[in-house]
Amino acid sequence: MLNSFDYGGKEADTVHALEEDIIFGRLPPGTRLVEDVLLARFPVSRHAIRQALYQLEKLGIVTRERNKGAMVRRLSPEEVRQIYEVREMLQRQAALMIPLPVSEGLIAQLEEIHRIYSGHVDAGYLRGIHEANDRFHLTMFSACGNAYLVASIEHYMRLSLPVRANSLADSEKLDISRQHHAMMIQALKRRDNWVLAQLCVDHLQPSKAFYLQEIETPPAS
Repeated sequence: MLNSFDYGGKEADTVHALEEDIIFGRLPPGTRLVEDVLLARFPVSRHAIRQALYQLEKLGIVTRERNKGAMVRRLSPEEVRQIYEVREMLQRQAALMIPLPVSEGLIAQLEEIHRIYSGHVDAGYLRGIHEANDRFHLTMFSACGNAYLVASIEHYMRLSLPVRANSLADSEKLDISRQHHAMMIQALKRRDNWVLAQLCVDHLQPSKAFYLQEIETPPAS
């Protein structure tokens, strides 16, 4: 989930713009984030730029190296596979622990989040898509009753932000995501946790496969 920054006015707009440029791929992995370049683009203080980079580093999408400064994190294929192995295990376990069928109140809550998500998809509003998607999954997994497991899921969702965000503007993958969300809601009304668990694992695959294809395909000569 995207963090909120405690700035106001132009500073808030600038920090959010930088955050979105990175998360939504306008600044691709490996791009150096030079403070002077960012200051020339954004009418804010150097402190605000540094705070934004610090927050993005905490999210795991910016890295810092000595004598090189900050850059957009580039996940290796092995890192992607390992992160997603953990995500699959965590989400499968959480789904298996949810008492089914869930309450009508939770169904109504998830259906409303899904309605908002679908509206953002139709409008092409990337931040809204991202935030509603994360809210949907964290709300659902919270029903497992283990706050530590849910916190771990959220942590690995953040680690995989570069992977997930890479396909946010892909209409075909967003349609698949919407279908998965609707199927999860239906599964939550029934009694088969294994069906729900498999849906939660299958839901992770399109963005992972797309990212791996992008970074493993040799550049055209």
